[in-house]
Amino acid sequence: MTTPMTQAVARRLAELSKGEPTMGTLNAALRHLAKWRAQVLENTLVKRSGDRVLSGPFKGLHYAVRASEGSRNARLVGCYEAALHPVIEEIVAGGYDLVIDIGSAEGYYATGLAMRMPEARVMARDVDPKARTACAAMVAANGLGARVEIGGEFTHADFALCAGQKTVVFCDIEGAEGDLLDPVAAPGLLQADVIVEVHEGMRPGLLATLTERFAPTHHVARFDRKLDDSGLPDWTHDFGDLDRLLLLWEWRSTPTPWLWMKRRAAA
Repeated sequence: MTTPMTQAVARRLAELSKGEPTMGTLNAALRHLAKWRAQVLENTLVKRSGDRVLSGPFKGLHYAVRASEGSRNARLVGCYEAALHPVIEEIVAGGYDLVIDIGSAEGYYATGLAMRMPEARVMARDVDPKARTACAAMVAANGLGARVEIGGEFTHADFALCAGQKTVVFCDIEGAEGDLLDPVAAPGLLQADVIVEVHEGMRPGLLATLTERFAPTHHVARFDRKLDDSGLPDWTHDFGDLDRLLLLWEWRSTPTPWLWMKRRAAA
């Protein structure tokens, strides 16, 4: 018996298949089927290995909600944004007083960092009410309700919080980082270390813009995507290569490099 999800996927696939096939429609069909298969794999992953992160910097985190965006699989496996794992460990060991997670979504980083950094104050900020609700559920599932402060929009003026305490800003806001991360409009940023996902595909030139803004006061390092299959459970060895790859897939359609910008001593 087919499920409602399978029926919906088939209907959408039929729509995409109408007319003369093109590279665009075939790519859209492939992505659509891949997302369907990833959802099937997520159900299997949770059934066989549970809903705690299996490896990586947030191993053991109770990932009790669906991802606000992208696949939950990579987060559960522990390979999500694997290129950032050394940076996460550096942040955890950095003795920060304040973590500000802007674009916190369902709280993967806010909750994970709160778990790993019990002495730090963690602020999770997202403009989407549904994301804030999911973040609250994630925080509660991990018993961190008293540690993570959930709120909405974060403005230039709010960066004044960074003064007088060692602060790291974690930013993932779908291209709006070019407007928010401006040390002229938000001088408080000069008192913080910043890790930001740069949506260069949405706004070409953002990498150069942000690098130019922060280079005088910060050491700027770029981190590009990589895959890490070391956290896949042993039972996935019985899977085909495509299914194993889909468990690592984060659903990205364009490159999204990260910039890790650490204050220079003189700053």
